[in-house]
Amino acid sequence: MAAGAGILELPFIHDDQLTQCMRLRFQSLQQKKLRPQDGEKLLRPNEHIYRVDFIQQHNLRFLRWSIQLERPGKVTVTGTSQHWTPDLTHLMNRQLLEPVGVFWKKPGDKNVEYNEADAQEFGERIAELAQIRKVMYFLLTFTDGLEPAQLKGSVIFKA
Repeated sequence: MAAGAGILELPFIHDDQLTQCMRLRFQSLQQKKLRPQDGEKLLRPNEHIYRVDFIQQHNLRFLRWSIQLERPGKVTVTGTSQHWTPDLTHLMNRQLLEPVGVFWKKPGDKNVEYNEADAQEFGERIAELAQIRKVMYFLLTFTDGLEPAQLKGSVIFKA
């Protein structure tokens, strides 16, 4: 949490339990030779569930992303429209929000790059959704060798 004049920094929290639960769903379907529900999103090995807890829900204005990557690679942050319930086991593709935030770091670079227009729109959407949610869930996809332990991320709002 950043102190200061109405600045609120809300970290992405890796939800290990939910990620594991969703992986078990995938394994269970494979073992039983069953098909997923129509439109169901199954977690791939490079996908993890994160959440942001809104300690304040009203009058939030998106300021910026704070994404730090310890090594080169790419992370795609996709919001979900899943409400209240922490059970994303049956996450449906239609619950994945647009636009997504794509953040990457090239070999030799110090700074993380991203598509500013999409990231801005995505951040504003999160601020809107915060008004009706205490928690928001995100699907993070790690590529180019990047792993969850190498990410530190948060969303920064003006309160």
